[in-house]
Amino acid sequence: MRQHLIVDADDTLWENNIYFEQAFSEFCDFLSHSTLTPAEIRAVLDEIELANIKIHGYGSLNFGRNLRLCYERLAEREIREEDLDKVMSLAQRILEQPIELIDGVAETLEYLANRHELTLFTKGHPEEQKLKIDRSGLGIYFSQTVIVKEKDTQSYLELIENRGLDPERSWMIGNSPKSDINPALEAGLNAVLVPHPHTWGLEQQELRTNGRGRFMRVERFVELQKHF
Repeated sequence: MRQHLIVDADDTLWENNIYFEQAFSEFCDFLSHSTLTPAEIRAVLDEIELANIKIHGYGSLNFGRNLRLCYERLAEREIREEDLDKVMSLAQRILEQPIELIDGVAETLEYLANRHELTLFTKGHPEEQKLKIDRSGLGIYFSQTVIVKEKDTQSYLELIENRGLDPERSWMIGNSPKSDINPALEAGLNAVLVPHPHTWGLEQQELRTNGRGRFMRVERFVELQKHF
């Protein structure tokens, strides 16, 4: 039976968070705090990011802004403009990273696109996400691309309505419990978790699989060919 597959982008189709982790590691080295561990610095950055997501959203530019605020809060030396520029450059370099497709993604999307209708559903800065999609070469497999500010239950309900989806025959596929699985299930969709070892900490959440939709977990994206 032909179904509608809704697919996440970052850390589902291509590597993403590893570049943010690398930038954060370089940030800790540059900050060189005398007492705080990287985990403690990360906790401060998480607090800043949680507050600013609601205002500025996601993406490397906003990550740079958050790193700058974190530096201003934690620096133990005089804050110079060139130091702030250095911090911002750590985030700017993320956009320069090559698109590294996750193993099996391209051939699996080609297989699925011949059998089902595919929608790419991602969140973040629109221009940044469009650039990554274009550079990935994967856009040809999707009948529609939707970029939203936040992937919550309401955004899934709007997707269902706008696309005229039958929730019983529609599946959300992604790596994030917070953005891909729980809100999709709460909206009545089915969902497939494809875990990634470097999923962003703020995207981790206890799975709530008692929603109306069915839940499935696969270990690798290529395994979707066995189920769809």
